[in-house]
Amino acid sequence: MASSPQNSNQAFPTADVVREMNPGTNTQFHVDSVSSEVAASKEQAEATQKKKEREKKEALQTIKSAIIISGIVVAVAGAAIAITKKLREK
Repeated sequence: MASSPQNSNQAFPTADVVREMNPGTNTQFHVDSVSSEVAASKEQAEATQKKKEREKKEALQTIKSAIIISGIVVAVAGAAIAITKKLREK
């Protein structure tokens, strides 16, 4: 059923041609609160996951450094003991 010409103005709002043709000048944005909350919670979850991964990497790096340093200390101590033992034999 066709609507009467009197109701045609109420069916569609008038378009703002200047805003449509120049989107950079449009500073009034309509934000959907539900989707923005979902996006914010998703970003928060990603940030916490990245933080946990970074903490794991830092912990592994610390353990790795400790093992390497203790290995070097043991090697130096072993070399010192071997050298002193050789010197005592002569």
